[in-house]
Amino acid sequence: MRMYRTLFLVVSAFFFLTFQSDDESPLVNIDQFDSTFAYDVRYATDDNFLKQTVYDCVQCLLIPEVAEALVDANNYFCELGYMVKLYDCYRPLSVQKKMWEIYPNPGYVGNPYGSGSIHNRGAAIDMTIVKLDGTPLDMGSDYDFFGKAAHIDHPHNETITANRKQLWSVMKKFGFSPIRTEWWHFNYNAKNYGLKVLDIDFDCE
Repeated sequence: MRMYRTLFLVVSAFFFLTFQSDDESPLVNIDQFDSTFAYDVRYATDDNFLKQTVYDCVQCLLIPEVAEALVDANNYFCELGYMVKLYDCYRPLSVQKKMWEIYPNPGYVGNPYGSGSIHNRGAAIDMTIVKLDGTPLDMGSDYDFFGKAAHIDHPHNETITANRKQLWSVMKKFGFSPIRTEWWHFNYNAKNYGLKVLDIDFDCE
């Protein structure tokens, strides 16, 4: 299955680089790959800090190289008895603007009128890990908690520290880097990407 996934990515990347027009999306849906993920995409509900639904459906869209790395990380987690739970992947610029209007703090929300977010480029994910039966791991704070308990350098008890170490060590192994203020956020080799900010709507059909 990995061979077919790799072939799909190569063909997708070739097609994008060679034939892409302004109307075509460089993003792929993680559901197209041979791995199983859990989802808690709160922006597809009103259970989020925006208090409104801003995604039309639950999807995880990424550029192909990032999607492949995430699938590989998830498969590795599964061998350890865990599974990736996805909170957010690609995020349209229009949604980033709504976030900035409500919480204009660059420590937590990328400024859409500046460089934006790596989410807007399809090269970042918000996630945690759960046991294969869905049991959550304690990470010390909820997702999208804007406070010190969510910072990666904040002291916690041994269980939380071990859970976070498990999460970060595997993600780093597959090319992802956390940011200081959010334990759940990972950029994929962000410094290597001169990617455009995207404002593409979700295709929910």
